[in-house]
Amino acid sequence: MHRHLLRLQTTTIRSLCANRSGAHYSIGAALTRSFSSTMTSKLRFNGTYTALVTPFTPDGSAVDYDSLKKMVEWQIQEGIDGLVPMGSTGENTLVSDEERLQVIKTVIKTVNGRVPVIAGTGSLSTDGAVHLAREAKELGADACLVIAPPYVCASQRGLYEHFRRVVSVGLPVMIYDNPGRAGVSLEPQTIAELAKVPGIAALKDATDSVTHAVDVMALCDLPVVCGADNLALPMMACGAVGVMSILSNVVPSRVLAITKAMEKGDIAAARKAHQANVLLVNSLFVEPNPIPTKKAMELLGRCSSTVRSPLAECTAETEKLLLEQLKANKLL
Repeated sequence: MHRHLLRLQTTTIRSLCANRSGAHYSIGAALTRSFSSTMTSKLRFNGTYTALVTPFTPDGSAVDYDSLKKMVEWQIQEGIDGLVPMGSTGENTLVSDEERLQVIKTVIKTVNGRVPVIAGTGSLSTDGAVHLAREAKELGADACLVIAPPYVCASQRGLYEHFRRVVSVGLPVMIYDNPGRAGVSLEPQTIAELAKVPGIAALKDATDSVTHAVDVMALCDLPVVCGADNLALPMMACGAVGVMSILSNVVPSRVLAITKAMEKGDIAAARKAHQANVLLVNSLFVEPNPIPTKKAMELLGRCSSTVRSPLAECTAETEKLLLEQLKANKLL
């Protein structure tokens, strides 16, 4: 039904034998999760997916589609495993539905089947999320990323029904658990129940809690994708299959260095790559996401740093910090 299979490799850890002088991890073979639904037979989400920023014209009045296309081409040239337009980093609440769908369409058309595209289709209401998922399916998205509806503070039962209805559209769904954005978190048991629903494809865990992710993995075999760059290594060491990254907007190779090393079972290389990213990652979160990331991309000549209100341009102090980090990491 889709142009190709999404790439997911569920990394299992056969042994975790750690000591204070070092740690050795034997990474198990890949698993795939099969579904009985007709929408797809196997879904694969391993590696590094970029949660794309949405470039605007300098005055913020329109999406800069030319810059978006160039960004997508560059990401693919850099070896990215997949792309995610219109997630939280894409300022999806600050664009119209028409702009949102046009961004998704532009990314899908530019990608042209070379890597999977997971479209952000979360909404305040279930009807809205269903509508956006249906539209994304028609546009050719490989899956959709659906956050728990922000602001409404739904119960666990309500969240279960929300995702069950969205997946009925026939497009694989990645659950997006981000309580910092949504104001509510899905409990591990709720996620485990949703994992039984055909078409629920994976979980993006942006709870900032490795414990939460591990609890989910203990309850079900739903693939977990790390949703926080600062937790890429520890979450993958516990079984996450990859990372949905913000840092990879700026420098994909630095995140790919972690995920590729983990896929090979080279924990020492992954640790070195992860630690090398720490200060750069921290600099991208000194102000609300994606403000610093867009400024870093502007400094690198990739797109305007413009964000839409109520987000505001970054401070001079933030710009100075970003310049220091980009230079320290030999990106400028």
